[in-house]
Amino acid sequence: MNKPLLNVLKFLGFLSIGLVILYLVYQRQAAAYLEQCLADGGTEANCSLVDKVVSDFAGANFFWILMTMLAFIVSNISRAIRWNMLLHQLGYKPRLANSFLTISLGYFANLGIPRMGEFVRAGSLARYEKIPVEQVMGTVVVDRIIDVICILIMTALAVGLAFGRLNTLYQENADFGDKLAGLQSILVPLVIAGAIGLVLILVFRKRLLATKLGQRVEGILIGFVDGIKTVGKLSSPGMFLLHTGIIWLMYFLITYFCFFSFAPTADLSPVAGLVTFVAGGWGIVVPSPGGMGSYHFLTGEALQLYGVSAGDAFSWSNIAFFTVTIGVSVLVGLVSLLVLPRINRDYEPEVQQKGEE
Repeated sequence: MNKPLLNVLKFLGFLSIGLVILYLVYQRQAAAYLEQCLADGGTEANCSLVDKVVSDFAGANFFWILMTMLAFIVSNISRAIRWNMLLHQLGYKPRLANSFLTISLGYFANLGIPRMGEFVRAGSLARYEKIPVEQVMGTVVVDRIIDVICILIMTALAVGLAFGRLNTLYQENADFGDKLAGLQSILVPLVIAGAIGLVLILVFRKRLLATKLGQRVEGILIGFVDGIKTVGKLSSPGMFLLHTGIIWLMYFLITYFCFFSFAPTADLSPVAGLVTFVAGGWGIVVPSPGGMGSYHFLTGEALQLYGVSAGDAFSWSNIAFFTVTIGVSVLVGLVSLLVLPRINRDYEPEVQQKGEE
């Protein structure tokens, strides 16, 4: 099978996952909204969830929509600065503009094929800065490992702050326990499958390393190890931690600012913002374009913890998702595609001595 056709099939497969999840979420929320709307005296003709979502978008506070977009852009600027710190330790001095634009290009690519953005980001920077792609990929993996650690910390913080509410809900609602049990039934097989896969890789590692793919993976792992080492050698670890904090503060503010854009969520607390942000973060991890569908489901469940109706929760999820996806990822991604070749036409990368800042 030729590569372009394979890429198209991958895109369609991942897009299908997102659309199926989104459809199931919509169906459930539409049924709940119709029931509530009829109970409030409405008729089937004026109880359409689609009409409600369109109306909610039209009535959104666009000042806070713009603030949400700005927070996402600021997070990417800090991510670019932090990424450059890792690359400086390997002896390279990429331009901040190149790092920022390739990160934006990566988010754009993720909308087509989930996780493809990491390869696009690494490959694009390697091309324009003339750095071995394995080394760049190593720093990208380190960057994402740090993100995993951060979201685990944020998750623990959110659970700690919202523990009373979660415990009360668990005690009062049998179906909440069923949801947790359902989640466990999905996670346990995944963990078992992952463990079996790891054992098989260890058993057949010599044969795997003899293949072209195995050698490429080995190169990426070596680059990853080099990237890990750079964290311990940074001359300004405080700045690295500062930009890590800025990235995750901005991610939280993306959710919290978006609360103010929509009347039913405008009075929710920062803790509700943290819980919703963490839920959405895990939704984006699911392999669907930009977290489409899974983001809606998990943020919707989080908002309902705080008394937001199912219909309003679905509307808010759409506002937040499409603000970042369409308003920033697509727009800035397209700009990056146009700008990167132009600003690098006559550019010669600067190389420094390793460890020099």
